Amino acid sequence: MDDLLAEWTTEVRLPYEGIRVVGARWSSRSYEAKEFLSRNQVPYQWIDVDEDEAIGELVKPMSDELTRLPVILFPDGSSLVAPSNLELAEKAGITTKAQKPFYDLVVIGSGPSGLANAVYGASEGLRTIIIERSAPGGQAGSSSRIENYLGFPSGITGADLAHRAVAQAKRFGAEMLTAQEAVSFRRDDPYRYVRLSDGSEICCYAIVFATGMSVKKLEVPGIEELQGLGVYYGAAMTEAATYRDKDICIVGGANSAGQGAMFFSRYARSVTILIRAKTLSPAMSHYLVDRIEATPNITVLAEVEVASVTGNTHLEKVVVRNVETGEETALDMAAMFIFIGSAPHSDMAEGFVPCDDKGFILTGPDLPKINNKTKGWTLDRDPFLFETNVPGVFAVGDVRSGANRRVAAAVGEGSAGIYLVQRYLKTV
Repeated sequence: MDDLLAEWTTEVRLPYEGIRVVGARWSSRSYEAKEFLSRNQVPYQWIDVDEDEAIGELVKPMSDELTRLPVILFPDGSSLVAPSNLELAEKAGITTKAQKPFYDLVVIGSGPSGLANAVYGASEGLRTIIIERSAPGGQAGSSSRIENYLGFPSGITGADLAHRAVAQAKRFGAEMLTAQEAVSFRRDDPYRYVRLSDGSEICCYAIVFATGMSVKKLEVPGIEELQGLGVYYGAAMTEAATYRDKDICIVGGANSAGQGAMFFSRYARSVTILIRAKTLSPAMSHYLVDRIEATPNITVLAEVEVASVTGNTHLEKVVVRNVETGEETALDMAAMFIFIGSAPHSDMAEGFVPCDDKGFILTGPDLPKINNKTKGWTLDRDPFLFETNVPGVFAVGDVRSGANRRVAAAVGEGSAGIYLVQRYLKTV
């Protein structure tokens, strides 16, 4: 039966009736639309206007002679031209509006800590809603393979882990808003209010910041113009087929960079890892270092930094500089994937809750004190372990100051945080 099915699928091409993304290979917004749909588990068909002349002629009138891409074609005959993520989400049927007027708990961010928070909160009967600006999973969601997460001996992709967690949270009754961003907060005891990027506001009793980290930008000449045109932040797994049998490089030496290198080594002709250190250890886990050393098409170029990138319509060369001698070398590269560390995604909370000098949200015993009393605290009790100096407002996972930045630790903080939220709700 398997042989018959395999033979049938090679000879029969079923018509596709879903979403079509019509764009160009060297269009940064086309890449962003593909990445958004892919990470949100929305099936689509990619059509390159440079390879399909008939489709190119069809969308020319819609896209100002192909100057505005992508054009998203929907099964009902409608289309969107160069849409924002919010517009694309609404049309694709992804939830972007809250269904209830009031919630017990609002979770900001849907990385591992936020999803764990939502699963445990909803399972305990709390009216719970998650607000996510892009796609579930956070940085972990873009990981091609997480191999040291408990219970998955063969590893699991970050996208699969996030997808399972979202399904679990929804099964317990949690809502999730996608392509929405929390932009400001206010307090009107006993209520907390979250204002979203579309101007709407959500009222609740408790807020949990689980916004995680954002990949740091690489500040070198030429990089802004080429972002999405051969230069990518994170794994960008939707682009793997684009760079089949091409030479690519990975910038960074931590686990995420190693996982990205292993993933792209299955497609690219060669993968070069660029690091400032002398070796991958100890920044990268031992098992990953062993895997990389055993992969023939991966090369590690140590003690270098990216000096600049160049290209006309897309990336063509990466210039690296030796950190010891200052000598520069130009490498022919079709793509560059950047994993150079992260910064806390906490700018939206500035002025509402305190952060340390690096932007991580302060909680519990780390909160600033005046005469042994937490600064700005108004209650008789001390703040809980993950609580900020605003009662009922918590922070968990990578965005919290002092957190252990591992997927398992983030899940642990997210689940443990619900116990503290419940203790707070008893006082409301």
